Amino acid sequence: MQYPLNELNNQEFEDLVVAICHEILGIGTIKFSTGKDGGRDAKFDGKAKRFPSEAEPWNGKIVIQAKHTEKLNASCSDSDFQSILKKEVKEKLISLKEANLVDYYILFTNRKLSGIQDAKIESFIDETTGVSNFILGNEIIQFHLKQNPCVVRNQNLNRLLLPLQFYEQDLKTIIEAFYRNKPRKREIDKIFQNKKYVKMDKKNSLNNLGKEYFDSVIKSHYTHFDSIENFLSDPINRQFKVYYENTIDDLNAKITIKREEYSRFEELLDYLYEFVMMNNPDLKDKRKLVRVFLHYMYCECDIGRKE
Repeated sequence: MQYPLNELNNQEFEDLVVAICHEILGIGTIKFSTGKDGGRDAKFDGKAKRFPSEAEPWNGKIVIQAKHTEKLNASCSDSDFQSILKKEVKEKLISLKEANLVDYYILFTNRKLSGIQDAKIESFIDETTGVSNFILGNEIIQFHLKQNPCVVRNQNLNRLLLPLQFYEQDLKTIIEAFYRNKPRKREIDKIFQNKKYVKMDKKNSLNNLGKEYFDSVIKSHYTHFDSIENFLSDPINRQFKVYYENTIDDLNAKITIKREEYSRFEELLDYLYEFVMMNNPDLKDKRKLVRVFLHYMYCECDIGRKE
């Protein structure tokens, strides 16, 4: 389970970071008040409980900083974050070291952090400031949340989970199989029958789905619908058909319960898309098909109100 930390505000993310530090450093972690922090959101002075490891914990003045972003799928390789490192972090750490206020530095961020970027960033800070440091990206923060359910509970992170959760792995399996076997564009154009869906105005009205969204987004996916229909109806793909039927059964149950929480149906469809992508980042190159399949389900009246 991945918590969408981008939905926190800056203050909430700082509180979360301090809560994690209470677990890995100790209850002596002190959070500074909101305002100019001089490069410090919190500090710990003494011997850490279990960071960076229980065998060799840090012992000294530990400066803690939180860098939050509301951007979904943001990365530590993004130019704006690199700018923060080269200007703000570097300058403030040098000042803190000159004032003898730091021995070690931990930077928490809800951005994705690859192994290559991790090594580059830590080396950059070490070489330009002389301060031993660790960068804890979204992946490590999520790990600590799994290891410390009390933090999740005390910070009420479960409120962030999308209310329309469903077993999206079946849909992922279908999309990957369809992607491997989808016809080429010329073949798609050849089999496309220009579906009319003549009753869609009524369905859109029943579900409160906007005309602009339907005309500009959903209709653009019509060309794929015949291919999906052929794929699901092929006897060789009967297991994928079972996955599809289980998925729409799950979705209809969830949508029926949660429908009133969304003013427009396109918002609900977008939440479903975000949920699938959040839990399956490896679908990045196939993300268009996530929306295509959701729109196919809608137009085929497999999800949403019919009458």
